[in-house]
Amino acid sequence: MDGLADELVGAAVEEGLETFAVSGFSLGAAVAVRAAARHPDRVTALVLTAGFAYPNPRFLLAARLWRDMLRRGALEELAGLLSLIGLSAPVVDALDEDELAAAVTTGAATVPPGTPEHVELIISGVDVRGDLPGLAVPTLVISTTLDQLVTPPHHRQLADGIPGAHYAEIATGHLPFLERPGEWAALIRDFLRQESSTAATASISTSWSA
Repeated sequence: MDGLADELVGAAVEEGLETFAVSGFSLGAAVAVRAAARHPDRVTALVLTAGFAYPNPRFLLAARLWRDMLRRGALEELAGLLSLIGLSAPVVDALDEDELAAAVTTGAATVPPGTPEHVELIISGVDVRGDLPGLAVPTLVISTTLDQLVTPPHHRQLADGIPGAHYAEIATGHLPFLERPGEWAALIRDFLRQESSTAATASISTSWSA
């Protein structure tokens, strides 16, 4: 986790950014938390979507099934499982048989590089619960309320653990950028605009006081 967090921050710095907000999705939320904990001078805000600080037993079971299917090369089975638990029930129910079969076939053919390492990290190495109380940056936690993979109690654990965190809900499965992209983007945009405005006001007040 430390290495991923440092790589994330290092990549931003290499692009010429001195300070920046970090948006993390799913496992990326834990990486974002660790980045903010290790680099408080760089990270100015966090947006954590469908994230978790530590996987509960239900999520670990799903991750182990995911890993085992990858090892067996059972990509059609894996794509079927992820379609059922990654998408919300209303979205899956709205697909006809041919559409669902096509989604599974596409999923089996497009497993991203690095997926085995991703899943192994979930199983063996993610626990940022100890980082949460020390975070001092504005944070928005977005809960995907119909999520059957990283379930809402995970999102609430993040929000409750981070001092002053904002909490918002979106009625999607694990992939809000597929199910409700406009609504998801608006939540992020509005939060960052508000925080930017607040920071500018604080800067003006500090300068005036000085």
